[in-house]
Amino acid sequence: MNLRNPNAQIFVPSGKPVDEVLPRITHLGIGAHQDDLEIMAYHGIAQCYLQKDQRFGGITCTDGRGSSRVGPYADYTDDQMAAVRIEEQNKAAFTGDYAAMLQLGYPSKVVKDPADTTLRDELLALLQVIQPEVIYTHNPADKHDTHIGVVIPVLQAIRLLPKEQRPKRVLGCEVWRGLDWMPDEDKVVLDVSAREGLFMSLVGLFDSQVAGGKRYDLATLGRARANTTYFASHATDQATGLWYAMDLTPLAQDDSLDIVEYVHGYIRKFCTDVKTKLSKRLGKPV
Repeated sequence: MNLRNPNAQIFVPSGKPVDEVLPRITHLGIGAHQDDLEIMAYHGIAQCYLQKDQRFGGITCTDGRGSSRVGPYADYTDDQMAAVRIEEQNKAAFTGDYAAMLQLGYPSKVVKDPADTTLRDELLALLQVIQPEVIYTHNPADKHDTHIGVVIPVLQAIRLLPKEQRPKRVLGCEVWRGLDWMPDEDKVVLDVSAREGLFMSLVGLFDSQVAGGKRYDLATLGRARANTTYFASHATDQATGLWYAMDLTPLAQDDSLDIVEYVHGYIRKFCTDVKTKLSKRLGKPV
């Protein structure tokens, strides 16, 4: 399996041949940055942890050169920062028992360029080999431009696959915008209660971010706990951690669906819900 960028790499924690492990991946996370997978796709990581019949694999699309840096990393060059981020991601892959970790090494500007199909084409080639059952990626309502720059090529690549090779489930997960605003009946609720220590340690491995001024470890656990408590107002907590996702499976299965309108439909539903509740309380017609 040859990746396109000279600085791209594939890490297989088990040391087994790449051609052997890639087709065994059942749950695939595709994220923009190093540590995105550990935040948004922990459900898949935990589900596959130490399993033989289910295996998690990760794809990180960007090179990490634009990462924020303060404290002990304040004087790092872009090249040094990229090297640190790659190493951290591989450590997470080893700790999380990933089947394989692929780091594609694209600059963010390439990922965000709508005229550049390089990432789409490489993802297509990888999906033809891996053929996962489930894909975790960014949600199309995320506020980070690079995250949007990844989820669109993911969907485009899936739509170029024959129907029989497409994943059975595609989930757009929370990172830089929560999905609490979605109506409860539309949320895909992922229980991330399992192995809380692993959950914390995976995000904590990205020391360049945590020690560099971004406490993603605390924020990630906090969001999972907050989602749990605030999900149902009249029921006791049934989990210690929940993560929300938007179901992108219809977009992956039906090429006629417009991506923008599909996401906007959820937003319109949210607006209608807010307007209805306020209007009823004020005695106004809905």
